[in-house]
Amino acid sequence: MSDTEVSYVTAEMHKAKGVWGSSRTAYPITDTDIRRWAMATYYPERPPRVYWDTEYAKTTKYGGIIAPPDFNPFAWSLERPAAMARGLSGARPDGKPLTGMNGGQTDTYGVPMRPGDVISARSRLVDWEEREGRLGHTMYVRTEIEWRNQRDELVKTRMSIAIRY
Repeated sequence: MSDTEVSYVTAEMHKAKGVWGSSRTAYPITDTDIRRWAMATYYPERPPRVYWDTEYAKTTKYGGIIAPPDFNPFAWSLERPAAMARGLSGARPDGKPLTGMNGGQTDTYGVPMRPGDVISARSRLVDWEEREGRLGHTMYVRTEIEWRNQRDELVKTRMSIAIRY
């Protein structure tokens, strides 16, 4: 890269690339948590019975209540995690802070969450790409977040893109 080329990539990003950050753990999931989530997300419709009807759920292949795939056991956490993509607090060459926006995300689901599960999450910086665009010099940063239950079964993987300019 020449002296005239701009880069928002920091030394911290190079160090963090591919390295899993520390894990955080949600409170144990209750059947009430699942029922309330399902009622809220399906409102005004009635949610599928496997999310709230214990007797019915026992007759399904799951053998009990499960959470909707979009259920978030971290929604009621008292503490919020620091920025997932470490080292992205940089500034532009003119000293102004970088602006950011969500570039989208893709979730892949594993085993369903159930009452009693304790979910842990960890994240890592996957990679980045820089290029010139309508907003000027722009950096696209990909981050992976992984959720696992207490049996170390994969519950969900989220690949997200942060746009920084």
